[in-house]
Amino acid sequence: MEQTLSRSNIYALISRLLLIELDETLLEQIKSDENILDFFPNFKEWSKVKELDSKTLIEQFLSPDFTNISLLHLIPYESFYIREDQMIETGGANPVTDMYSAFNFHVDYAKSRVVSSDHIGVELEFMHYLCSAQLKAEEAKDEVAITELKRVQKEFLNKHLLQWAPLYLINFKYEARTPIYHDLGEMALEFILSDNEYLSGEVK
Repeated sequence: MEQTLSRSNIYALISRLLLIELDETLLEQIKSDENILDFFPNFKEWSKVKELDSKTLIEQFLSPDFTNISLLHLIPYESFYIREDQMIETGGANPVTDMYSAFNFHVDYAKSRVVSSDHIGVELEFMHYLCSAQLKAEEAKDEVAITELKRVQKEFLNKHLLQWAPLYLINFKYEARTPIYHDLGEMALEFILSDNEYLSGEVK
């Protein structure tokens, strides 16, 4: 149960950081939590973290970097990577729609400011959603549901995220001009690969 909670929390954190810019509350939480900071070693040692307050750090460095990476230089949508015409599929033909619908997962477009449900942050949020469901199944000791949810997580990783996210995250890491986003690209890539390895050992 502890491992599932940890996986769920990591998916939630990565999803949030890849979806929208950092706000002061989340940045302060990251700065004050040693467990989270361990995921961001370069950011932890960044001199500007000690020199500037969170508001200034966000306005002068972090938000411009996020905008530069996620909105100007890279396309964070699965359909862009897998379609031959490199168009973003915004309608019902999007490859992730069926899996979302099967588990009653809804995308809040206004809150997340995405144009399509196959944004990397939304796909990672879906993994968080599945891990949270698995946690409830573990609390209820429902072994059938636990096994099925692990299977679905593995299927979603292999059919979707692992088909394109590694390339995106490698590019994300190298486009980053601030340590937190450089670390995020590296940490997210390592985590989805290791989680797939974990699930492959759990689900035959």
